Amino acid sequence: QVQLVESGGGLVQAGGSLRVSCAASGISSSMFDMGWYRQAPGKQRELVAGISSGGSTNYADSVKGRFTISRDNAKNTVYLQMNSLKPEDTAVYYCNAKSWPYVYWGQGTQVTVSS
Repeated sequence: QVQLVESGGGLVQAGGSLRVSCAASGISSSMFDMGWYRQAPGKQRELVAGISSGGSTNYADSVKGRFTISRDNAKNTVYLQMNSLKPEDTAVYYCNAKSWPYVYWGQGTQVTVSS
């Protein structure tokens, strides 16, 4: 029933930009705190950016000033605009939706930054 589907990942050169999308179904994502997480091989999954149901945003220090999270409630979609990409941004990027007691995850989209 509930699905989060990420898209927009791919291969990009260092310094380039990419926008990943998370399309939600089975929920109204406007009622959820939404987040983007990433996981590189051998590393823990980490929060990259979050946007609350009230619209407040927060970012990991490593991406602050480069990434922007946004939402289009009419499209039930959350975006992560990634600029000035670095090789260390290479990871699988996962979409997350949270509204207690519910937590949902997407399957992820691969982002690879070459140098």
